[in-house]
Amino acid sequence: MDDLLLDAAQRAVRYRRSIGERRVAPTQETIERLDAFREPLAQRGTSAASVVAMLDDLGSPATVATSGGRYFGFVNGSSLPVTVAANWLATAWDQNAALAVMSPTAAVLEDVALGWLVDLFELPPETAGAFVTGATMASFAALAAARHAQLRAVGWDVDADGLFGAPPVTVVLGEEAHASIGRALALLGLGRERVVRVAADAQGRLRADALPNVTGPTIVCAQAGNVNTGAFDPLDPICDWANRNGAWVHVDGAFGMWAAASTRRAHLTRGLARADSWATDGHKWLNVPYDCGIALVRDDASLRASMALSAAYLPPSGTRDPMHYGPDASRRARGVDVWAALKFLGRDGVAELVERCCRHAARIADGLTVAGFDVLNDVVLNQVLVDFGDAARTLRVIDAVQRDGTLWAGVSRWHGRTVMRVSVSSWATTDDDVDRTVRAIVRLAP
Repeated sequence: MDDLLLDAAQRAVRYRRSIGERRVAPTQETIERLDAFREPLAQRGTSAASVVAMLDDLGSPATVATSGGRYFGFVNGSSLPVTVAANWLATAWDQNAALAVMSPTAAVLEDVALGWLVDLFELPPETAGAFVTGATMASFAALAAARHAQLRAVGWDVDADGLFGAPPVTVVLGEEAHASIGRALALLGLGRERVVRVAADAQGRLRADALPNVTGPTIVCAQAGNVNTGAFDPLDPICDWANRNGAWVHVDGAFGMWAAASTRRAHLTRGLARADSWATDGHKWLNVPYDCGIALVRDDASLRASMALSAAYLPPSGTRDPMHYGPDASRRARGVDVWAALKFLGRDGVAELVERCCRHAARIADGLTVAGFDVLNDVVLNQVLVDFGDAARTLRVIDAVQRDGTLWAGVSRWHGRTVMRVSVSSWATTDDDVDRTVRAIVRLAP
C-alpha cells in the first residue's frame, strides 16, 4: 500500500509541477487515446500499480489544465496546493461527514469553517449552513428553507404535507438570473417558469424599481455577481422591498459573494447581510478542489426543518450533525478543504486573491480594447465579455484560441450578441499569464 500511494502522489506532483508548461486544452490525439479505457470488464482484476499507471498515462494528458493560470472558462477556480494536500489527507481518512459520531474531526472542522465563512462575509452570527456539491444544490437547500418558512407563516407545513393544496408561493427573479436557480426551483416543485421575471439593466442588474406588487408567501432571488458581466443586483433596495412585502430574499452568490472579503470590492455587496439565505461555491474563488458548494441560511430552524432526516437508528446526538442541514446524508468531508484554505489564506489572503483576479481581468480587458476589440461589460469584478465584430468572427476566434492551447476561454451570449467570456478565478494566474493571454488572442483574431 505504501508504494502504491507514494507512486500516485509522485505522479500527482509531477502533473501539478508541469501544469504551467502544458497546453490548456488537450490535443485531439490525447483525447482519442482515451478510447483505450473503453474495454470490456475483465473477468480477472488488474494490479493496483497498473491501474494507477493507466490512469496517469492515458488520463493525465487528456485533462484540461484548469489548475493552471490560463484557464478562463466557466468561472472555474483552481485548487490551492494546501487544499489539494488537505483533500488527499481527508481522502485517506475516508470519513463520512453525515454525523458527528461518524467523524468528530470532520464535524468540528465543518463547524469551524462555516463560522469563519459567516464572519468573512459579515453575515448575521446566527447563520447556519451546509456543504453541498455546488451552487445549484446550495440554492436548492436555501430555497427549501425559504419555502418552509414562507408557507409556515401562513399555517402550511410543506415538509409534512407537500405542495398539493398549499397556498401558492410567488417567486420573483431578475431576467438575468442564473439557470441554476431555475433548476433548484424545479426540483422544489416551484417551477422554472412559474415565476415573476423582473427587467434588468444594461449590465444585467435586476431593476429594483420594477419589482412587482405581491401578496402572500413570496421569495425573491437576487444575484451577487452576474455570470456574464460580474454585476451585482442592488441588494439594499431589494431587501427594502422584501421587508415591506414579507418576502424571503435569497442571494445567488456563486462566485461574487467573495467580493465581500475585499475592501476595494465590498461596496458591490452592500446589503448582502440583510438577505435571508445565500449560495456560494468554494470551488470557484476560494480555490478548493471540486466539489464544494456552500448553503447559508439566517434561520437555522427553517434550514433544519427542510433538510432533517429521521430514522430509528439516528437518535438525537445533542450536537450539530451535518446531515440535518443539507440534502445529502453520506458525503465526503468537504469542510476540511475549506478550513485548510481559510486557515492558510486568512482574511487578508482571501481579499488579496479576489483583488488579484480582478486586476488580471481588468488588464485583459484593457489589452483587448487597445487591440481594437469591443469589451461589452463594465469590468467591475473578474468577468470580461469580448465581441470581435460579429458572431461568425467571434466564434472563429474562440475556436482558434481553444485549439491553440495557450489559454482557454468560452462562448456566451449577451444581449443578442455572441461573445467570448473570460473568467479570471485562479490563484495561479500571473501577470505573465495575462500578457501571454492577450498576445495569443490578438495573434489568433483574424
